[in-house]
Amino acid sequence: MQNGAVCSSEPLAGGVNVFSCTQSDVFTADHLVVMVNGILGSSADWKFAAEQFVKTIPDKVFVHRSEKNAASQTLDGVDVMGERLSQEVLEVIKQKPNLRKISFVAHSVGGLVARYAIGKLYRPPEEGLSVEESTATIGGLVPMNFITFATPHLGSRGNRQVPFLFGVSAFEKAAVLVIHWIFRRTGRHLFLTDNDEGKPPLLKRMLQDDGDCYFMSALCSFHRRVAYSNVGCDHIVGWRTSSIRRNIELPKWGDSVNEKYPHIVYEERCKAYDGEQVSTDGDTSNDLEEELVTGLSRVSWEKVDVSFHNSRQRFAAHSVIQVKDDYMHTDGVDVIQHMIDHFSI
Repeated sequence: MQNGAVCSSEPLAGGVNVFSCTQSDVFTADHLVVMVNGILGSSADWKFAAEQFVKTIPDKVFVHRSEKNAASQTLDGVDVMGERLSQEVLEVIKQKPNLRKISFVAHSVGGLVARYAIGKLYRPPEEGLSVEESTATIGGLVPMNFITFATPHLGSRGNRQVPFLFGVSAFEKAAVLVIHWIFRRTGRHLFLTDNDEGKPPLLKRMLQDDGDCYFMSALCSFHRRVAYSNVGCDHIVGWRTSSIRRNIELPKWGDSVNEKYPHIVYEERCKAYDGEQVSTDGDTSNDLEEELVTGLSRVSWEKVDVSFHNSRQRFAAHSVIQVKDDYMHTDGVDVIQHMIDHFSI
């Protein structure tokens, strides 16, 4: 086959594997990149980005576009989807024994699903070995990049977290009551109304290790964590929840002056912060959101803010940021290239 061409296959585990057609590249590519779609999505949503990965670093990456949670299956709940994804990843790893490293790239709710899955796949360092000899793994592989695009890390409950509700309190309160009719169990998880067996909401439980789910240990084990966020025009996921910030922490931004990445308007490296939770004057929903911000801030994050305000495609920003369709959402190409250019190999 032509050197540099991109090949794909559909493994028994499901989904689509994307890799270089050059045989020597296949042998040397030891870094598994797992791409996870959002709600009501499919593996096709990441087709463009997966191919760009392989075209750019063909001898390094082997990309798997996950398919276990597609279409209506994305309504089954973050935990159910996370279990399915973890099993799918293990099957992929089993089929390609030369893999050594692993990264996740996820869109929207897929970021929460990926966080759940890594909690199931995490294995702590072996005891009795030196630091050099033993390291934590994800599915037996070295964790490298954990990257999310427009993921509602703080949930979608109130406080303008879902922009199409316009910040109107009555609309937001109504959404809490009816969301499970539309998005079923996943809706409960997003709006923090789940109460399985009297337990706290799942997103709160994912702030720490919980039984055999090592949620925070797994997240912490990655070499880097990155959150790409739309600063506006995303009518599905708000800027604050996708960038893991409080209102007062949202930065001022201006038009990009970088010709290579014209839609990247702000970048920030946030160190791990183990500080006190900020008081929210007894507002229960705000208290829960504050717990999520505080908990997720205990690990470092790279935050990349994206704006399509001057784009004709701005009203589809939630899809454009991942180039869901390489014909309709082309303005997000520079964002995908930014991710690949900064990817830890």
